[in-house]
Amino acid sequence: MNPLEAYLRDDKGRYLAPWYKHLRNAYLETMAEAGVHENMTPEAFLRAMQNLPDAGPELLGLLTAIKATGKGGIGKLREGPRGTTAPYQRWAALDTPTWRPDIRAAVISKARTLMHGKMRKLADLTGRYPLAILSDCAVYPAHQPTATDVVPSGDDGSKLPGHFHLGVNPGYAKQEGTRPMSWYLQQHHQNLNSARHIKGS
Repeated sequence: MNPLEAYLRDDKGRYLAPWYKHLRNAYLETMAEAGVHENMTPEAFLRAMQNLPDAGPELLGLLTAIKATGKGGIGKLREGPRGTTAPYQRWAALDTPTWRPDIRAAVISKARTLMHGKMRKLADLTGRYPLAILSDCAVYPAHQPTATDVVPSGDDGSKLPGHFHLGVNPGYAKQEGTRPMSWYLQQHHQNLNSARHIKGS
């Protein structure tokens, strides 16, 4: 069957780039005000993140709002029907310019692909595989209770291309939490995903 009609956009470019840059800059500036800066050493970054809860309610509230805006904005690209929509009827979001489930799927797909690439490179380099994975969280075994024991670096301490990097920049890794191996084994025996529960520990 041959197409009969097509619709083309007059503009071109990265659809989410301006929105992403705005949120990224707001996040980095707010984190810097809270004492977490770009280009910190991994050890300094982890120490600064431990002190983040003491930054004050205003900064923490702003950080929460920035993260919610990012997450909610991606969700809006595939907004579902509201409670007042009748079954099997079109809902209002379908007629908005922001209804772009294809872009949402591409964003999620790229994030997952990048994360799996980093996990594969880490496995090839160190033989270390994740014990559990959930969305953008991966639980790794470590000899010491610190993410620096997991994230590899060059002989001079430099970042290795294509690997996990500890830092405040979006796309970099941070330490969600640490637990003893006995805790992980208990979760595993209960068929629970430890990546869901390790945060904040």
